[in-house]
This record gives sequence, structure tokens and C-alpha cells, in this order.
Amino acid sequence: MKKLFVTLIALSTAVTAFAQGGNTRDGGPEGDYKSLWELVSKQEKKNDGFNLYFNFAGSFQESLNPFASSFKAKQLRIEIKGTFGKHLSYRYRQRLNKARADQDDNLAKSIDVMMLGWKFNDHWAVNLGKMCQIWGGFEFDENPMFIYQYSDMLDYMDNFMTGGMVSWFPVPSQEIAFMVTNAYTSRREYKGYTPSAHPLTYILNWNGSMFGGLLNTRWAAGIQTEAQHKYSYMVTLGQQLALPKFQLYVDYMGEYDQLDRLGIVTEDIGVTENVRYHSLIAKANWQFLPKWNLMGKGMYELATVADKPNLALYRQSIGWVGSIEYYPWKEQDLRFFLAYVGRDHHFTKASGIAAANGTTHRIEIGFMYRIKAY
Repeated sequence: MKKLFVTLIALSTAVTAFAQGGNTRDGGPEGDYKSLWELVSKQEKKNDGFNLYFNFAGSFQESLNPFASSFKAKQLRIEIKGTFGKHLSYRYRQRLNKARADQDDNLAKSIDVMMLGWKFNDHWAVNLGKMCQIWGGFEFDENPMFIYQYSDMLDYMDNFMTGGMVSWFPVPSQEIAFMVTNAYTSRREYKGYTPSAHPLTYILNWNGSMFGGLLNTRWAAGIQTEAQHKYSYMVTLGQQLALPKFQLYVDYMGEYDQLDRLGIVTEDIGVTENVRYHSLIAKANWQFLPKWNLMGKGMYELATVADKPNLALYRQSIGWVGSIEYYPWKEQDLRFFLAYVGRDHHFTKASGIAAANGTTHRIEIGFMYRIKAY
């Protein structure tokens, strides 16, 4: 495992890349949207020092098994960010429909981001504070508001941590970043294991683009402390084809836990050691008409216990999502949608929980609106 980890780090540093503009968990470039203040006041903003956003998504959901109906506020986040001159930037984002209990870093868990950035020059930059860990994959990097259904791995991951990140831009088209953060937002105790005195996460990240942005990548590899002398190794590889009216990405995520970090296997069968997770995600967007987008997504995941033959590949998860989206105004980041989400979980007979096998279906109709208020 250590050889694999070292090999992937060496590979990620050897390939040229394209800087994604530090948009981790921002969903990519902001787009040419005017703020509501500009539209109402008819005045143009003179600087980028203060920008205020509300990320809001809601829907009516119809679950088909069990048959149930409800209205849901899927996302509600407030975000403030800005830049001063060529060097200083800041960003704050908090989820308002999530518990706000303080964590070990003295920041509420509902706070996604509270950070400062300093750009030394065109080649070096540093970010400090609470931020999203820089794992690879294009779904991981999307704004959570725009995700209808995450994979099991992303659903269970805890990624907004306090720490620091250094980015190196050897040329304008390349970014390599290294991050060190807390491993948890609150101290996790594993019964029977000695807690680590240094519960930290180390991640090396590469963002790349080739052929003028036609092919893009987001790769990362990292190691996370779980308990004393117990670690989690993770590899995330995202590849994207970006055509003018069609985009497709394929993400792979692999996690190798000496102790079950995600907790899925522990929740299923009570086993915590030598757990492996694999996730494969493919998502396509097609702008088949002006103002319209058709989206299709598939997910396939495996969970296994390495040293127990009867639990090899004991859990398989398949997911599929389809949606049609309508963007009424070019000036605003607003979309209305109709979506269908299906999930299937299958457990082997040897696992002893095959009775939990099942498929779920959900239909949603709603909207997503990233409101640029100022």
C-alpha cells in the first residue's frame, strides 16, 4: 500500500496541469452574473472586495418506496468573499440548515469555509483557515447545491477542515497544491485503540488541462491519521471531457482504511479494521437547446474487508440520476429542474445482511439559485 501511495504522488507531480482558479467546492468559475444590487441600483461595482451570495435549493420530492411526499429545503448557504489588490483574498461560507455545535477547532461544524489567502506572485500562493480538503474528482469539486444525489463515499465523507495549503504554479496552466489539515472536525475515539497525538491529514493535489481545455483532470492522493499507528490512504482521480455543448467526467475514488474512517462497513456489519472502499462516478451534461440542459449520471461502488474472505465485495451500491434543467435568465445563476434518482444496495449472502437488499426511487421538481446579492 505504501508503494502504491508513493507511486501515485510521483505520478501526480510529473504531469502538467491547469489551475482551476482555487474554486474548490465552488463549482468552477463564477460566470458573468451581475449582482442584484447592480441590477436594482443600475450602478457598477468598483472593486471586488465584498461579494455576498446565497446558495439556495428546494424541491418537492416524491419517494416511490416507501410511497411518501414532502417539500425539502435541500441547501441554504450564505457566502461572503472578496479580494484586495493582487495579493489578499478571503472567503466565508456557512450552511444555515445544519447543526452549529462547536468542534475541536472551535468553529461550528456548519461553517464550511473561513479562510484567508495570500498570493505572493504568479507562482506561489497560500491559504489558511477552515476550507475544503483538496481531494480530486469533479463531483467532489462541484458546489453541493448542484448535486441531486452523492455517492455513498461522498455522502459519508467529512471534508471541511482547518489547516493550511500551499499552491505552486510553475506556469499559468499548471497548479500543484499540498495541504495539511486536521483529520477530523471533532476527536474520534476508536474503542480499544490509542488516540493519535497528531490527528492530521496530508494531501497532494494536481489540477490539469490539455488540448486547450478539452481534457481536464483533478487528481489527488493523501494519508489521514485515525489512531496511533493506524492510517487511512486515499486516491482520487477525476477526468473530464469539456466540449462547447457537452461535458462528461469520470471520477474514481479509492479509500484504504486500517480503521473504518467512513463508518459504512462498521454500520453494516460491525467490522472496523482493514476496510476498503471503491467508487466510480460518471456524469454527462448536454446543452441540447439554448437555456436547456440534460444530465445523466451513474454510480457504482464496492465495500470490502481485506482480511475476511466471506466479506470480500460484500456490499455493492449502484445509483443512477437523470434530470432536465431550464435556465430562464442568462444574467442569473438560476435553474428549474425535474429529476429522477434511483439507488440499489446489494449485500452478499455471506455478509449475513442480504435481507437488507433493496432499491429506492425518488422524483424531484424544484429549483437551484445561487443568488449574487452584492
